[in-house]
Parts: sequence; C-alpha cells; structure tokens
Amino acid sequence: MTRHSLDDLLAIMARLRDPERGCPWDVRQDFASIAAYTIEEAYEVADAIDRRDWHDLRDELGDLLLQVAFHAQMAAEQGLFDFADVVHAIGAKMVRRHPHVFGDTRYADLGEQMQAWEAIKAAERADKGDAVDHSALAGVSAGLPEWKRAHKLQQRAAATGFTWPGPEPVLAKLAEELDEVRAEFADGADPARLQDEVGDVLFVAVNLARHAGVDFSQALRHANAKFERRFRRMEHLAAAEGTAFGERTLAEQEQLWQRAKQMERQP
Repeated sequence: MTRHSLDDLLAIMARLRDPERGCPWDVRQDFASIAAYTIEEAYEVADAIDRRDWHDLRDELGDLLLQVAFHAQMAAEQGLFDFADVVHAIGAKMVRRHPHVFGDTRYADLGEQMQAWEAIKAAERADKGDAVDHSALAGVSAGLPEWKRAHKLQQRAAATGFTWPGPEPVLAKLAEELDEVRAEFADGADPARLQDEVGDVLFVAVNLARHAGVDFSQALRHANAKFERRFRRMEHLAAAEGTAFGERTLAEQEQLWQRAKQMERQP
C-alpha cells in the first residue's frame, strides 16, 4: 500500500478544490464556512486523547491537518499565502519565542520564562503595527472559546498579583454568585439579569478550575461523558424492565439514575 506524503495531501486538497474536476462541496467552501470544522476537529483530537485511543488520535490529527491544508489551499488560490508560508511562519515563531533553546538566553525559572514569552509576543504585536496596548490583558484573542478566554484573562490578571490567594475565597465567591442567581429567580427571572448572573457563576467556576490546577475544558468533557454514560445506562435499565425511559415519572427516573451511579461503583 502506497504511503501518502505531505506533498500528496496538498495535491489531494488542490484537486478537491479544482473548479472543474474537484468536489462541488469543497469548491463552495470559504474560510468562514470551514472555520467551524477546524474547531470541531481540534476538539475531536482532545476527545481521542481523553479516551487514550491512539489509533483514533492518529486519524483525528489527520483530520486536523487536513483543515490546515484546506485553509492554506484557499489562501493560495487568492494569492495570500500557501502551506509553505504557514510552515515557515510557525517555525520562525517557535525559534523566536524560545531564545533559551535556540540561542544563548537563560531564564532563572519557569516564571521568568513565561514573563519573557509575553514580552516577546508584545514585541511581535508592535512589529506588526498593532495599536500599542499596555494592559496586562493585551493580546488575549476574542476568537477563543469563551471559557478559554476567561482562563487567559484570569491568568494575565494573576500575573499582576490580582488573584485570590487560594481556593477558599473562590468557593466563597461562587456561593455568593449562586445566591445572586437564586435572587434573580425569586424576583421574576429577568432574562438579561439572569444572563449576567449566570455568566458570573461560570466565570468564577473557570477561576476555581484554575486554582485547582484543573483544565476546565477537560473537566467539562469528562462530566459530559459521565452524564452520557449514566443516561444511556438508565435507558438500558428501563428497556430491560419493559418500559421506555421517557414514560417513567421523574421520581422513577431519579431511581434509575441512582442505580446507574451505583453500578459504576461496582468492581
């Protein structure tokens, strides 16, 4: 069996985009329409890692690489840049941002290295002609998933000393924000106010994960997987007893939920 090379992949992508001989679906796509697939493929890579499915990880990394090739091909068609330019840009960036690896710079510790990393990024923004932003929050992309942006904003603020000293104050703040959500429900649940208060709860939850050293996205993926696993088990238990899950009362469904949880604890 012939092993495809990176050049083969780029040729395949070019053929898929050929206006006359390519795939009609691929030809119709643009940067905006493909962006959502790029994000989805990145999450599928993370899911394969969570499941420790290395065969699937290989395939998912291929899907993610295809997204890079897809964007590069569309850019080449418009004379913007090509795949080689993408490779050169990331290679140059990694060398530039690691002077302690590819040069003679030495850092005292990881904290000093991270400070230098941010300084290098700030210099890069200035070289590109971006408006000078002296805020500690400068450069936190608005295009990040919101939970990730919250985490980065909190990290930047913490680097200035603006952070709780440990998890206990964060837990107290989370309880306070939950009380405010309860108050909004008691006052009639105004949609705008509820959105504001629930947003505060989520922001503090991200902060709690940061203090705990827990990856918020990974924790939520695990919670989703646990819920799906238990829900499917409830459906199976109900079916085994001759009744569709949706036909059970809420109390009966709760009993099934407790049984599903108990079954997970059994060796």
